[in-house]
Amino acid sequence: MVAEESGPGAQNSPYQLRRKSLPKRTVCPTKTNMEGASTSTTENFGHRPKRPRVSAKCQDLPAAPAEQYLQEKLPDEVVLKIFSYLLEQDLCRAACVCKRFSELANDPILWKRLYMEVFEYTRPMMHPEAGKFYQINPEEYEQPNPWKESFQQLYKGAHVKPGFAEHFYSNPARYKGRDNMFYYDTIEDALGGGQEPHFDGLIFVHSGIYTDEWIYIESPITMIGAAPGKVAEKVIIENTRDSTFVFMEGSEDDYTVHMHWTSILFLSLRMFNPDDKSAQHHNAHHCLEITVNCSPIIDHCIIRSTCTVGSAVCVSGQGACPTIKHCNISDCENVGLYITDHAQGIYEDNEISNNALAGIWVKNHGNPIIRRNHIHHGRDVGVFTFDHGMGYFESCNIHRNRIAGFEVKAYANPTVVRCEIHHGQTGGIYVHEKGRGQFIENKIYANNFAGVWITSNSDPTIRGNAIFNGNQGGVYIFGDGRGLIEGNDIYGNALAGIQIRTNSCPIVRHNKIHDGQHGGIYVHEKGQGVIEENEVYSNTLAGVWVTTGSTPVLRRNRIHSGKQVGVYFYDNGHGVLEDNDIYNHMYSGVQIRTGSNPKIRRNKIWGGQNGGILVYNSGATWTSLGFIEDNEIFDNAMAGVWIKTDSNPTLRRNKIHDGSSTTALADCSWHRVSTACPSTAAYQRLPLLSPLPDNKIMNNQDAIEKAVSRGQCLYKISSYTSYPMHDFYRCHTCNTTDRNAICVNCIKKCHQGHDVEFIRHDRFFCDCGAGTLSNPCTLAGEPTHDTDTLYDSAPPIESNTLQHN
Repeated sequence: MVAEESGPGAQNSPYQLRRKSLPKRTVCPTKTNMEGASTSTTENFGHRPKRPRVSAKCQDLPAAPAEQYLQEKLPDEVVLKIFSYLLEQDLCRAACVCKRFSELANDPILWKRLYMEVFEYTRPMMHPEAGKFYQINPEEYEQPNPWKESFQQLYKGAHVKPGFAEHFYSNPARYKGRDNMFYYDTIEDALGGGQEPHFDGLIFVHSGIYTDEWIYIESPITMIGAAPGKVAEKVIIENTRDSTFVFMEGSEDDYTVHMHWTSILFLSLRMFNPDDKSAQHHNAHHCLEITVNCSPIIDHCIIRSTCTVGSAVCVSGQGACPTIKHCNISDCENVGLYITDHAQGIYEDNEISNNALAGIWVKNHGNPIIRRNHIHHGRDVGVFTFDHGMGYFESCNIHRNRIAGFEVKAYANPTVVRCEIHHGQTGGIYVHEKGRGQFIENKIYANNFAGVWITSNSDPTIRGNAIFNGNQGGVYIFGDGRGLIEGNDIYGNALAGIQIRTNSCPIVRHNKIHDGQHGGIYVHEKGQGVIEENEVYSNTLAGVWVTTGSTPVLRRNRIHSGKQVGVYFYDNGHGVLEDNDIYNHMYSGVQIRTGSNPKIRRNKIWGGQNGGILVYNSGATWTSLGFIEDNEIFDNAMAGVWIKTDSNPTLRRNKIHDGSSTTALADCSWHRVSTACPSTAAYQRLPLLSPLPDNKIMNNQDAIEKAVSRGQCLYKISSYTSYPMHDFYRCHTCNTTDRNAICVNCIKKCHQGHDVEFIRHDRFFCDCGAGTLSNPCTLAGEPTHDTDTLYDSAPPIESNTLQHN
């Protein structure tokens, strides 16, 4: 460092300018030539020994004029300009000259320029300990010069920068003092230089495209992308011949692009199809391959693969246990992340999207921990576990994949906790071919097909999930499916909340199934299962259907507040209905029809607007049976039990009380016969087909007489299939026919002054109140609809299943 000045100090030696920066200094006569040097607290190179204490006999000597001018009077701007031409070691030595130089040589702007020249980062990268890297905002850092501190921490790293190695080593004078830095043109060269004495395993890969390098990592290293701005867009490693990165045994505790707290990306890894298009490529090529006993950390990378014969990331083998986080694994032509052969690892906060096959495959006892990943818009399934694959999936967002969001097959047994699985183009979760798994506290919603499919001897646990707003059913169990469906909140689905069919036999308990646009639980085509302690309420159609040879056991459920029937057995629906509370339905609590033969016992059935239990038959060749035992049936609007049209149930020890009709067992001996007026539904008395021992019938009221005395239309207490016994009329003014009947109150109110005719005292429903006449009824209000009509015209729609192997 030389300062050229005119004046008295111009003839001094340049070395005099490095002397102690005091106007007067005390010099011991015996040690006049010793130069003192201050010690830097942050730098460990370029230090001079401390100056010894000066004895009392020392005398004051004046400082040389040039030295005094340089140390005291030269403007800061000029000194800083001079310092800007120094490299880091010379700058540290200058800081040892005097207090003023120490302050100026530690100027953050000087060190930022040096730092960006070497490392290219626009923010300091801190490396306080092995394996720990993070960037900081300089303005928020507690130390005054984070650039210098980061420089010291990263100083011994090797640098890969295409074309720079020759420049660096051909200009030794320019880069004097950087003996601990190594520059290479390729990553392969840098990995081969790991035996250098000062190399500490830290490799900086600078801006550029690195193509077709054989990167096999067999020893502990740290590899970091180094570039300004968005690093991963400027540091690209790609391969067209083989896997881009391969971690071999021995590379435990590697750190590839490890950066802890920021969102800056550091490497972009790419894999292309092999160049030889004509050859049959049997070996898989992966963008990133991690093999046995390797535990690297992959952080903030962009990983792409257009190769169709290998995944973007493959983790395989016993002891393969990487940490992959904050990476983007997208737009690949095969699987995104593939974990197999007993591999494990931690995979957190990754973006996995738009891959041709599954976003994640877990196979053959692979057992990863996968947290907070965003898995979406896949061209196949989101996550696929099969062939004994396992894993712990937590707080992932899985959505808008073309097939299921999560598929489990062939003895796979993952644990999926607190994930969101939604807006799938088919279904949410698909468990098949003896798949298992635990799905706990997830949100499963807005999928095009069923929220959960279970089939082909699969036996998962579905517990504590919210399954809602599906475009078809909530949970669909078919084809010998099993499983435990427990403690879920299932609501707002377009079809049944739970559908059980074709010999499936799940355990369904402690669920809330409500506010469905269709029904609650639908068991059909020889479906089975134990359905217990659920709350089924406020569904648009029946709370529970049982049909076509099905035999479920329903016990201790609360089935209430439905907009139609509570429990509906039809078309040979069987099973056991016991110890349930069935109440407050718009129609009857239980209906049995067309050959059904359930066992109904120890239930409480109350609050039905159209009776407690209705047993009837709408087909010529069917006979509705059933055992109705030990039930308490009370406070229903019509009869406690309706039995009609060739039906023959057995009733024992029931308690039927406090109903709105004086006939608690209505029509149990009436059977429909042909008449000249079919709509009046004339009946003929026949003997009872089965005895009624030990039933207690008490405190029932006559709802018909109440309605007549209150001036109500009798249709309000009837429907198309339940006919009150009273006087009925016709109105010639309104051109009624033999197929029409009008109640007494409508004759008085709606047809006042008309030409009316009394027909007879018989069973009928009022056509005026039903809205079938030309003039609207002023008493009945909005007409209601018949149970049979709704079920026959809108049969349940089965969920579709798109099977993918």
